[in-house]
Amino acid sequence: MRAAIVLGCLALAACSPQPAISEGTIPELDGAFEFTQLEIVNDTGERLSFDVYLAKTDKQRRRGLMFVRNMPESTGMLFLYDQEDIHSMWMKNTYISLDIIFALGDGRISSVTPDTVPLSLASLASKEPVQYVLELNAGAARRFGIGQRSRIIFSDE
Repeated sequence: MRAAIVLGCLALAACSPQPAISEGTIPELDGAFEFTQLEIVNDTGERLSFDVYLAKTDKQRRRGLMFVRNMPESTGMLFLYDQEDIHSMWMKNTYISLDIIFALGDGRISSVTPDTVPLSLASLASKEPVQYVLELNAGAARRFGIGQRSRIIFSDE
């Protein structure tokens, strides 16, 4: 399914002893997650670029954005799953409000859960089986026109 997702990704230079820190990083997550870029084609066809941390393993997905208190505007976290399924998130130990964007294996946005409540234990589930979950700062989906006609363009190869 990942082959159906169009685009290349920019990877951090692995040869540098310490990864370069750009304006879009969260120091408390650096080293625990890969950091790359993805694009979103929004509902009006505009291409948007975001810096994202990749949550690929169960351990990384369990941690997510817990304990993060500030996140740059163009930064988020992309949760990658091996297959489409009903995936749910919660805000346990997450201090910032988020927009949670659920995407199908081909990158199409399935649904958006906006303005989540920090520290909530409520389960926020996808409406259908999805393969990707993108977390951005609360209000980002509205500000950038990200909705059900949008598409995440990403490759983790």
